[in-house]
Amino acid sequence: MELLAVEGIGEIEAGDDLAGLLVDRADWADRTGPAIGADDIVCVASTIVSKTEGREADLTDFPAGPRATEIAARLEEETGDEKDPRFAQAVLEESTEVLIEAPFLLTETRFGHVTVNAGIDRSNIPAKDLLRLPKQPAESAARIRAALPGKPPVIVTDTSGRPFRHGQRGVAIGWAGMAASRDWRGERDRDGRELGVTVQCVVDELAGAANLLMGEGKNGTPAVIVHDFEFGDLAGSEAVFRAVETDYVRQALRGWSL
Repeated sequence: MELLAVEGIGEIEAGDDLAGLLVDRADWADRTGPAIGADDIVCVASTIVSKTEGREADLTDFPAGPRATEIAARLEEETGDEKDPRFAQAVLEESTEVLIEAPFLLTETRFGHVTVNAGIDRSNIPAKDLLRLPKQPAESAARIRAALPGKPPVIVTDTSGRPFRHGQRGVAIGWAGMAASRDWRGERDRDGRELGVTVQCVVDELAGAANLLMGEGKNGTPAVIVHDFEFGDLAGSEAVFRAVETDYVRQALRGWSL
């Protein structure tokens, strides 16, 4: 498998032709044929997807209500840092459920992703105060895919923290044109034992690999082309976001007994 960061994309604005930019900037100098082929996988950072969809905003767009004001005050009390209640309001408006209010806001986004601050970003936004995730990243991935020659699979990525571990890593928040996971249940290990629980989330693994090349901060390489990935002869699954009834960590956060 080979991965290539797409260089020279530059600053993205609402309405830009993201698929066209990807094709123009992709540089497979040692490949024959198109820069992006039907058998490739295109990983695109949610940041540039959100910008093309006009998801930038100012804090003044989110006058704080009573709950946001209360959350900001609690966060400030627990962390010692000043918190803007308008930012808390923006997070609430992008969320369907708040799992933790302090010492940070952990919420479920409207498309099912659980993350800190509903994934709202405040970096690399020169003209506005904040950037929200795409409203429906799976639909965003499908639109980009439909506009690319050969219609290769597309994964929209974001960086996210992990329970019980330090640091962030790339994850898939939307995808189109491929199964999210490959299901190993029913397969056999080397000793002949049948696998009973293994479902490998390949869109997350590809997003994590792409994130190594995308980098963070001011790296400015928000798209990666994956060449020669083979899904294999296994059943596919679309399940990534765990259902509430099987999410025991969320149940514990809600105070349910396990």
